[in-house]
Amino acid sequence: MAMVNNKVVWITGASSGIGEGLAYELATKNCKLILSARNQEALKMVKSKCNTEVIILPFDLADYDNAKNHVEKAIAAFGRIDMLINNGGISQRSLLAETDFSVDKKLIEVDYLGVVALTKALLPHFLKNKSGHFVTITSLMGKFGSPYRSGYCGAKHALHGFFDVLRMEHQKDGVDVTLICPGFIQTNVAKNALTADGSKQNTDDNATQNGMPVAVFAKKFVKAVESKKFEAYIGGKEVMGVYLKRFFPKFLHYFVLRSTVR
Repeated sequence: MAMVNNKVVWITGASSGIGEGLAYELATKNCKLILSARNQEALKMVKSKCNTEVIILPFDLADYDNAKNHVEKAIAAFGRIDMLINNGGISQRSLLAETDFSVDKKLIEVDYLGVVALTKALLPHFLKNKSGHFVTITSLMGKFGSPYRSGYCGAKHALHGFFDVLRMEHQKDGVDVTLICPGFIQTNVAKNALTADGSKQNTDDNATQNGMPVAVFAKKFVKAVESKKFEAYIGGKEVMGVYLKRFFPKFLHYFVLRSTVR
């Protein structure tokens, strides 16, 4: 088992939710942290609660044309990076036929292209060091679909294809890839989700409110990463959807259609 202790870890989407929870958990492992998100003030608040060395590097994932600059600054912070946690992203809550194409574009730019650009910009550093771990937080929606999440599901499915190939091509170079697929976790993901016109939903849902606490998720996350799992599904009974999709896809289709999840 490869321990995360004392690693230099870069977390995107670290200003709240899962990213914030991971920062606190990894701080207890004496990791040196680089925290990124758009909200600098929120990042400062997270930093103040971490009893470890923390560097703040604010930027927008949609600014993927400047990914190389962000990577250079991140490497300069501690001289190296051992792990990149691709956590930043946005969700969606709108019917496909009602959703403006600009929303689909935004979801791809942030959830897929921003992640890919940052990963490709950091890859040469991992290859040079002959070690490094890309940990990408996708979603159970990267394994099966659900209404009101068409663009989000598309972006998350795309991440699985990209990172599976990255692993195949560079595992021999000492580069590890882990895909973490959360189910319902108690975060603001639903409140911040984009609606049909691109505005935020600004309301929560019962499934998210009653989901797994972030602190519990963070501990399960660390175990999966230390085990260097290819994929890990973390959540409640919704995780069964992965296996239903594989073995009973029609059953899953009708089950999801009858559910009240939005």
